[in-house]
Amino acid sequence: MAVEWLLRGACGCHARWMRLWSGLGLAMSLAVPLTAQERGSWRPASKTAQTVTGDVTFNGERVTINFFSLTVAEIRPLKTDEILAAFDGADPGAGAGHLFRLSIPGDKRFLHKNTICGSDETQWMATFVAGKELKIAFFSNATPPVFTIEALGKNENLCGVYTYARY
Repeated sequence: MAVEWLLRGACGCHARWMRLWSGLGLAMSLAVPLTAQERGSWRPASKTAQTVTGDVTFNGERVTINFFSLTVAEIRPLKTDEILAAFDGADPGAGAGHLFRLSIPGDKRFLHKNTICGSDETQWMATFVAGKELKIAFFSNATPPVFTIEALGKNENLCGVYTYARY
């Protein structure tokens, strides 16, 4: 109420309008994209991440991998069974995952002159965030990956799964 009085005095707005605007602000803040959980900086926690990618930062529609920034597009959230198939030991009740589309050229070198998918273009990225841990699975091939245990077990396009921790 004191905030409404202060704002009404500052802008000459009526209290009803102030409640409407604050209600709209709350609704907009609840409409934050699901990818907000990935946002921020992550340090490598697995040997693979330490050797290949180094730090990873999500910032809106961009991801930065070891100072290489690129655009990503969220395709869809991952379902519970897909998270279980893609990420060993993941607890879908403790977090959420997403499938992203991206393009990392096959000749792009990261730490120690390593690439993410060998000489193939990296075209898909699946994430799972639970608390202060992020797991990323990278895939080559233009066709979206199929997230079943059977399909991932035979998938030649799975380039690797990397683990990160929140700064």
